[in-house]
Amino acid sequence: MLDRPRWAPKRIDLTRPSGARVYDYLLGGGCNTAADRELAKQLLEVMPQVRDTVRLNRNFLRRVVTYLVGQGVTQFLDIGSGIPSVGNVHQLAQGLDPKCRVAYVDNDPIAIAYAEPLLRDNDLATAVLADFRSPEQVLGAPAVRSLIDFDQPVAVLTLLMMHFVPDSADPARLMGRYRDALVSGSYVALSHPSFTGAEGELLADAQAVGEIVQNTMEPLHVRTADDLLRIIAGFEPVPPGVVHLPLWRPDSAADVGCHPESSLVYGVVAAKP
Repeated sequence: MLDRPRWAPKRIDLTRPSGARVYDYLLGGGCNTAADRELAKQLLEVMPQVRDTVRLNRNFLRRVVTYLVGQGVTQFLDIGSGIPSVGNVHQLAQGLDPKCRVAYVDNDPIAIAYAEPLLRDNDLATAVLADFRSPEQVLGAPAVRSLIDFDQPVAVLTLLMMHFVPDSADPARLMGRYRDALVSGSYVALSHPSFTGAEGELLADAQAVGEIVQNTMEPLHVRTADDLLRIIAGFEPVPPGVVHLPLWRPDSAADVGCHPESSLVYGVVAAKP
């Protein structure tokens, strides 16, 4: 009989891995199950650098939030936020400006269940169960509408989430719906797996990871820089544009490393004019 953790809603099938919980495990979190850990170990066996990529994405998030608060943004809509870990958006943003408001959105009930007690005493942060692919559901959620003022600039964060949205769902159209709900001076931030620049053993390992994910959860959709620009059409990328994660406004040259393309993930921040 499966030992169900107290944080797991009864309606959730814990024998099936979840992207949010696998990510949590790779970050060293405790909100994951045996199925999640087994999948993570399979990924690490094929490509040990998967954990480094997750760390790079977390560092990218920190730099993005720091940049956006520096631009005067005080409202964040973090879609596909996953399970709270170290260095969450509200902690980063409110540490820079206590007035910052953060609405977390995820389609995994466990991510929301885990976030709610963490945010209980924070009047300027909330967590909502909704799916990026249903913009009206996200934008119209009462908790989102009560916290986020869409007459003022908002930063929409979609980090390591879009690769689960197939082309058949038309991610550019979906992103356009969010763009249309934002005022000038708002931003979107996106990180997304890409095999661009990968060759030889690195490319083979990356493809093997994609196959493992597809066979256990859902297909992994990798995209090029041009694909990402099409998805965020109507926003204007801020320098340095679409680049591999270590290249996006690094804290130091040492953080870039010799092969930033080995992160296999692009990052971009773009503004609504």
